[in-house]
Amino acid sequence: LPLPQLTDQQLLDSLQYKAFLFFWNESNPSNGLIKDRSTPTSPASIASVGFGLTAIAIAVDHGWITRQAGRDRTLTTLRTFWEKPQGSEASGRIGYKGWFYHFLDMNTATRLYMPSWKSELSSIDTGLLLAGILFAREYYTGTDSVEIQSRSLADSIFNRIDWQWMMSGENSLTHGFEPERGMLPYRWIGYSEAMILYLLGLGAPSNPVPSSAWNSWTSGYSWQTWYGYSFVNFPPLFGHQYSHCWVDFRAIADGYMRGRGMTYFENSRRATLANRAYCIQNPGSFTGYGHNIWGLTASDGPTGYSARGAPPAENDDGTIAPTAAAGSFPFTPNESMAAMQEMYRTYGARLWGKYGFGDAFNPGKNWFGTEVIGIDQGPIIIMIEN
Repeated sequence: LPLPQLTDQQLLDSLQYKAFLFFWNESNPSNGLIKDRSTPTSPASIASVGFGLTAIAIAVDHGWITRQAGRDRTLTTLRTFWEKPQGSEASGRIGYKGWFYHFLDMNTATRLYMPSWKSELSSIDTGLLLAGILFAREYYTGTDSVEIQSRSLADSIFNRIDWQWMMSGENSLTHGFEPERGMLPYRWIGYSEAMILYLLGLGAPSNPVPSSAWNSWTSGYSWQTWYGYSFVNFPPLFGHQYSHCWVDFRAIADGYMRGRGMTYFENSRRATLANRAYCIQNPGSFTGYGHNIWGLTASDGPTGYSARGAPPAENDDGTIAPTAAAGSFPFTPNESMAAMQEMYRTYGARLWGKYGFGDAFNPGKNWFGTEVIGIDQGPIIIMIEN
């Protein structure tokens, strides 16, 4: 059956509300943890929690929940991340050195630790969590005890982070740590979603990341030109969205961007338009790609989760992720709106569910994702709000 027609405003409202419902429903109210994805057995993702803390405040502004409900859930969440034990032990800990494990048990709020899957202590996912925590600190400005305590806990969590330890003797941040093998052998150098992580580290009140680390970060930039757009490239669009959820980069540039005569906001705008232009040109001849069906990013797909992107093509298998267009709304409002309407009208109930669009779809393979993922729902509700 076709879905009822919605005006642009109705579709935006519905997308935001349904994305919020994921963060509110797919959670454990007793500890504030939020699932990684909408499956019964999904663990918690700390990045999902960071997006969720922000989504809850948006829901308060829209009147979908009361301020009291939002701040109570937020305080519960902050208590969990402050009070649960930290340490170098391989299990039974929420984190170490102030950082947190990427995936946590939904009930115990400690490291997901199974024979087949042991979560890493993740710097970027801690960064996305911290962004949500600091957002909550700035949002709940009231004088009642709950909001006062929330601000205090947010500061305590942020101030506990050992930034120098995560640099591991060099001038850049590592991807993380595992008790079984120590620091992960990868570093955050070159444009990606980790810009928010460096900004938090540079502004930390205790043992911050040195300002020279920003030069290490930008040293890996790759300036490219595609379809008439020149920008610092990162093929999956999530890398151009995540940091912008919490930072307005329209008037912000560093030495690198000033040298190119633009801002990080403009960089993401160009990257988004190039991603769309790739889908319009459709060099892989995939079914459905076009002016209003576009958007490649990390998402589910017929063969599983993968970091898809373009240009240049990266794991492109004909899978479109609605969060790519919806999460780019501030950069490309007209193109994103047209894409959301086209997806809604064309694929209807095959793509649309209780939490909005399914995570991704591949019309050529007649595959439509039945799940949604927190780190894809987050940019939808937040970037539409922005």
